[in-house]
Amino acid sequence: MLSRVEKYLAHLDRLSGGVEPRFFPVKSTRPGLPGVTTVVYDGLPDDLLTAITYGVSLADHADRRGGAPELCLSVRSTDVIWAHALGHLAESLRGTCSFTYGDTVSFGERITPDSDMTAFVVFAAAVLDREDCTGIDVSVPGHEGHDVITIQGLHPIHEVERQFIQEHGLEAFWLRDRDLYDVHRPPVV
Repeated sequence: MLSRVEKYLAHLDRLSGGVEPRFFPVKSTRPGLPGVTTVVYDGLPDDLLTAITYGVSLADHADRRGGAPELCLSVRSTDVIWAHALGHLAESLRGTCSFTYGDTVSFGERITPDSDMTAFVVFAAAVLDREDCTGIDVSVPGHEGHDVITIQGLHPIHEVERQFIQEHGLEAFWLRDRDLYDVHRPPVV
């Protein structure tokens, strides 16, 4: 019988075609709650660094709907600091942030030294098909459908874009022309 995490990792293995990831654990700051692990795929797809969390879904949140969230970040960069930032935010905000579409998160400083981006917005995971992100059943046998994970995208943005999203909404921002994966792009607002 596969454990919850083994079922989740088997799902990621199917999505990646068996590409071997790197694992970066983040210690828990919450008593009784295991830490978060960032699963990192270099160059997948194409030239992107893709990082996906495990551990956000272990924390309860009152506003949770449609499955417990895990997070996915895909950027055109080889700098693993992006993956570490994802793991840090996932661990520190799980249980307090619902990670629903349109949520914004200020990192409080430049995410990496070579990018001016300082925030993130939650939306669909850009490199995964919808059916690969939703309804990931990690339930124990006999309780199928009771423990479901949904992978949400976490996309880096500039502070001015974060403020724009808060004032005008996600759709007004999302319709603007930009390269979603470019961590060096100028602000689009």
